[in-house]
Amino acid sequence: MKLSEFIESKDIILLDGAMGTQLAISGLEMGGHNNVTHPQQVLDIHREYVACGCDILITNTLSMNRIYIETHQLGITVEEVNIEGVRLAKSAAGSQKYILGDISSTGKLLAPYGDLAEEDAYKAFFEQASALAKGGVDGFIIETMIDLREALCALQACKAAAPLPIMTSMAFAGSHNGGRTVMGNSARECANALTKEGVVAIGANCGDLGPNQMASVIAALRKETSLPILSMPNAGTPKLIDNQTVFDLSPEDFASGIGDCIQAGARLVGGCCGTTPAHIRAVKNRL
Repeated sequence: MKLSEFIESKDIILLDGAMGTQLAISGLEMGGHNNVTHPQQVLDIHREYVACGCDILITNTLSMNRIYIETHQLGITVEEVNIEGVRLAKSAAGSQKYILGDISSTGKLLAPYGDLAEEDAYKAFFEQASALAKGGVDGFIIETMIDLREALCALQACKAAAPLPIMTSMAFAGSHNGGRTVMGNSARECANALTKEGVVAIGANCGDLGPNQMASVIAALRKETSLPILSMPNAGTPKLIDNQTVFDLSPEDFASGIGDCIQAGARLVGGCCGTTPAHIRAVKNRL
């Protein structure tokens, strides 16, 4: 069954949880470069999420585009890190799970707010999406986007790279009046623009919202589109303690909050920063 058919066939779909914060717990720097430098640790985390009973795994390739890689001087190539990311996820998943190729921001603002030309962003996204497609993903997820223009740019690049299903998820800074991104894009604006582009699902992840707060954003998205809604909140609102960002929501409370998101209209659920296999297992048990 193709991914798009699977999404239509199942009422609630479970995705995995955080990769970056799990790598940090292992003593590693967060990031997709670990696909090349520490592949076993990445594989082990994927396997833990598979054991929780999730339906879809997301590759550890969040910002592995050329602009981000060169800006941070990671010393890896776009193709090797993305193809290896797909290989690791597929190795953990076997033939029973679907794999989404993960794409996110370049880390730079588009002009005129920053110095990144939209054409250059498109080229970077197209290169990454092409590598993920070459690796054999079942679809793309464009996530943690704070700028609707950049999300749409990545979306067009994915469309050009391969005829695969695409999910797009925005990061909201607040939930007041349905929520807005840091760049000021409302949930309504995002839902309408992304729905017109033919994605298979839209939603919200990360940002400054825990699952209970995100439920109101999910409800706002639900009012504007008939597409399946995706919800991947953090394990609570981030807190700065001793110069470290901490997410302290328990697995049980996280699962309860995911229940609120489902009641608000979410059909695809998972976790973002701070979530662990225990959080995803708690959601699975609740489902």
